[in-house]
Amino acid sequence: MNTISLTHAIPGLILKSHRFDLPLDYADPDAAAKLSVFAREVIAPGKENADLPYLVFFQGGPGSGAPRPGGASGWIKRALTEFRVLLLDQRGTGASTPITAQTLRHLGTPQAQADYVQHFRADNIVRDAEAIRKVLIGDRPWSILGQSFGGFCAMNYLSAAPAGLKEVLITGGIPSLTATADDVYRATYPRVIAKNRRYYERYPDDVQRVRDIVTYLTDHDVQMPSGGRLTAQRFLQLGLSFGMSDGFEAVHYLIEEAFVDAPQGREMNWNFLAGVEHAQSFDTHPIYTLLQEACYTQATASDWSAERLLREFPEFSHDAREALLFTGEMVYPWMMGVYPQLKPLKAAADILAKKTDWPMLYDVEKLRKNRVPVAAAVYFDDMYVHREFSEETARIVPNIKLWVTNEHEHNGLRADGEAIVDRLLKMTRGDL
Repeated sequence: MNTISLTHAIPGLILKSHRFDLPLDYADPDAAAKLSVFAREVIAPGKENADLPYLVFFQGGPGSGAPRPGGASGWIKRALTEFRVLLLDQRGTGASTPITAQTLRHLGTPQAQADYVQHFRADNIVRDAEAIRKVLIGDRPWSILGQSFGGFCAMNYLSAAPAGLKEVLITGGIPSLTATADDVYRATYPRVIAKNRRYYERYPDDVQRVRDIVTYLTDHDVQMPSGGRLTAQRFLQLGLSFGMSDGFEAVHYLIEEAFVDAPQGREMNWNFLAGVEHAQSFDTHPIYTLLQEACYTQATASDWSAERLLREFPEFSHDAREALLFTGEMVYPWMMGVYPQLKPLKAAADILAKKTDWPMLYDVEKLRKNRVPVAAAVYFDDMYVHREFSEETARIVPNIKLWVTNEHEHNGLRADGEAIVDRLLKMTRGDL
């Protein structure tokens, strides 16, 4: 079922909201459990009645809703010259039926919560997209654009339902088809170390600033504005942004203001604490923590992979004599005791981490026969998606053209999306 709300306009864009009622579990589509998936259609003014093809956007994450457009700019501006853009709020995110501690609480037991959340990986996101395609355009294929985790969804789409695809664009998101979570973190931790070194080369004074902050947090119980505690481990998770072109500056400018002088001595600046809270979205996007490692699991358990693999990299020790290192996009079990909205989900998170019967995400033999044109921007120094894994996948799957570049970091689509999408479209069509 597709419910369309009133179409409205903002300067430069026509926006139409769709809501689809879809099965929670496609293995049992007639079951009572349903969910709502929201998608926002974006159209250039004057083209409302034109028979334009669709470009469907798969957001990064997991656990993040699609962009909320404020005008015709960036990659959307380029796409609207020839497409209707469909911004998909992947199941569990945005205006779709959400996954939060608040909504999961109503399921009762941790096992019931885990059983529910297991249906929110890339495979079911793609099944949702296919159901929506058939409602909107029937048997016609459409084009898709996947950013980061959205690229993982795109690769699953190529594996599961290639007949639904005309062309595929991927930015910073070609996954390994076979690597385990352990393989992924064993490869990405060294990249995080390298980003830390570059950060401290740019801001050498922050070596002492970061050590002072970690020492203070170790010795004091620092409460966050909206609850929870700022621990040294949580503070060092700010390194999550180091893979973005503006990530170093975001962290540096924040820690410059970490302390204020009070009559009793130095204490944490409330504005700094608010800034840290704003920079960390684990409370508002619990899918990220619950299913981050499940992005890589196929018939195996992650067993809190990032936590286990961290022991192989003593550079991250808080006792290190040199600069203290920030961590990256990894998730850790201790987070379930620090972030207020994750605390009620600790038992469910542990169940998901121990789950061994995850379905396969990619049919390698089917992908070896791919005929859908694919163009992908692969960022040479990508901190989140291991470049060598992306290149390996491209050697396995035919009809993939890679643009390997160090001109952009992982946020290239946000920073220069109009040029990137234009180039990728030309690549799929043989113009580059």
